[in-house]
Amino acid sequence: FYHMDLYGSKDRFDIFPEELSGRGDRSLGDTRRDSALSSKKVQHPQEAGYDLEKEVAELAKMYGLDEDREKELEYLGGHLEKAESRRPPARTEKAESQVSIYNTSKSSSSVKDPSQSTKQQGLPDEASQGENQSNARADDEAESNIWSRGGLSSGTMSDEWNSQAVSEEEEEEAADVFCSTCKVPIRAFDKLFGEHKDHEVAQLPSALESEKEEIHKNMCKLEEQIAQMENVASHLEEIFITVEENFGRQEQNFEVHYNDAVQVLAQKYEEQLEALGEEKRQKLEALYEQLVNCGKHLDTCKELTDETQELFLENDKAEFMQVKSFNYIIFFPYNYRLEEFLKKEVDLELSTLPDFEERVIDVSEVEQLMNSINAIPAPCAPVINPQAPNAATGTSLRVFWSLFSDDTVECYQLCYTPVSNEGHSDEQAEHTLKVKETYCTITDLLPNTQYEFWVSALNASGISPPSERAVYVTAPSPPIIKNKRIQSCENAALVCWESRDINPVDSYTVELSKLTDEENDDIITESIVGIPNCEVLIHLQPTQKYCICVRAQNLGGSSERSEPVLLHTTGTCFYLNEDTAHPLLAILDDGFTISCDELENPECDLPVYDNSFTRCIAILGSLIPFPGKHYWEVEVEEDTEYRTGVAFENTPRHGHLGANNSSWCMRHIITPSRHKYEFLHSGMTPDIRITIPPRRIGILLDYENCRLSFFNADIAQHLHTFNSHFQHYVHPCFALETPGILRIRTGITTPPWTAL
Repeated sequence: FYHMDLYGSKDRFDIFPEELSGRGDRSLGDTRRDSALSSKKVQHPQEAGYDLEKEVAELAKMYGLDEDREKELEYLGGHLEKAESRRPPARTEKAESQVSIYNTSKSSSSVKDPSQSTKQQGLPDEASQGENQSNARADDEAESNIWSRGGLSSGTMSDEWNSQAVSEEEEEEAADVFCSTCKVPIRAFDKLFGEHKDHEVAQLPSALESEKEEIHKNMCKLEEQIAQMENVASHLEEIFITVEENFGRQEQNFEVHYNDAVQVLAQKYEEQLEALGEEKRQKLEALYEQLVNCGKHLDTCKELTDETQELFLENDKAEFMQVKSFNYIIFFPYNYRLEEFLKKEVDLELSTLPDFEERVIDVSEVEQLMNSINAIPAPCAPVINPQAPNAATGTSLRVFWSLFSDDTVECYQLCYTPVSNEGHSDEQAEHTLKVKETYCTITDLLPNTQYEFWVSALNASGISPPSERAVYVTAPSPPIIKNKRIQSCENAALVCWESRDINPVDSYTVELSKLTDEENDDIITESIVGIPNCEVLIHLQPTQKYCICVRAQNLGGSSERSEPVLLHTTGTCFYLNEDTAHPLLAILDDGFTISCDELENPECDLPVYDNSFTRCIAILGSLIPFPGKHYWEVEVEEDTEYRTGVAFENTPRHGHLGANNSSWCMRHIITPSRHKYEFLHSGMTPDIRITIPPRRIGILLDYENCRLSFFNADIAQHLHTFNSHFQHYVHPCFALETPGILRIRTGITTPPWTAL
């Protein structure tokens, strides 16, 4: 039973809002009948003077609503929503009718007659308030009666709903497998007998992991697509900018050519206009001169005519005949003058025509300019950039250049050739590439090699001059670590390597990784940079496992990592120096076992190195350059005579170990009576008798305490200790005096009993 709010109607819960609003099987008559019953029940307490507050108090005390009513209502609201979604309609029919009766009675009691409402409008305020209080009491009474009658049935229904909800939750929680076909979790029972019988199923954890992996793969693909689209978008933006720049250049080029053409046309116009004016001037001058001549001729003709008329008019014919002699004197010059004048030819033709000659403007230059509007000039020479740091690998180079002009460029021509140190670079093959961008990655090159690059720009008009030449260098090849030449102890290691390149490199970098957890592969990396030589002394931590790699550095960048080398700092490790071995002494494949098969003539004619022993069949180990304590062991055979100890680098190669002041050794010889052991230095030995022949000899070198100790490692027995100040670092030394084998064991942790 869910406690309800009995005090007010505004905050009252609708228990079945969906059922009340969605049910259509209830008839209108049922609703009206319920409403009438509710109205009668509400009016009865008012008529009998029913005490509503007392009834409410009793109900509140009965159902525990007097203390935590707000909490109960919140709890009720949350569970009613779950119960409503799971409740079957048949089980809630009774409760629905009760709530319907309550709602109908409430609505009927709240709706008033219009005439009554009209009358109430004229009542005083006190009467109106009294009537409102009566209506509120009627509502509360109806509510209390309904819920008091429906308490038992509500409790029964709530139990059924709770059991059904628990049952459904158990069914939901019982899903223990995943249907791969439907992509939903199901129960194993559904796989055997349900609708998922023929579907493929998997365990929920594995299905979850599979879905996670699938989501991760899809996310990776999505990220790749995003990266591709970003690259495409970036490329489109570059093309967009290039189009804008080319348009600007073409527009500027068109404007320049247009201005040139207009200037040429204006110049042609001025020239033709000036020539036309000159022709006009010449024509006018010629006509003017001809007109002047005509005027002069007319004046002469008029003058002669006037004189002739005057001469004839002044002298009549009789007088003219009488004074003939006199007339001859007068008329003869006149007649001569007239004859001479008439002899002159008069130019009646025009000196020039009024028409001007047709002038044709030569527009070939303009046409050439107009045709060259789309033609672009050849570009200027690019500028090749110097090599950027880390822009090279062992087989590739990335070259950059720039164009500091607005020239239009279709592509670039990149040329390169390897630089020869011998001075015949002309004989080197020249390679040419054409690229669109201002950079290019060249592959298939030689490591740690210099190459000379130059670049030219091309367009439709031609090729630019080549740029200045720049020298690039490829990164070096990975170095090769000499595994057999590594020396180490508990707190340091000396690592050696060699370069695979002919040309020298600038420096080396050693990458040190301490493997702290093999299961989780947890690696802590440190780097030692700027190493000029092919070896380095590294300080380490005891009882650790390290992975060591080496890189070579030059101007082009860093090489790839060398093959890694694993190193354990559990004890001292050294190698045997073959250059010091006697010719009769052989080093087996493991590198730490020496043998001698014959002793016919120690001073034989076999090839001898400059640093090898010639008399004693001995060999030196590598130098132990680490201060502190160092321990190694030698496995010997009981019937083999041998020497083992330490020696300086300059110990005589023609003498025996222990016979001089630069070597300290333990010697085993077999006499007819016993095994004899000597501890030699400068040819002297203390008188020590060893009853148990050692098969495994432990040697402890202590630089700080100036001690060299020998032990029988099988029984942890101390044999002898040399107390000597070692002025220099020493080499382990080994020698055979009879045919036999010595096995050297390095990298051993110093036993605790050596300190006793």
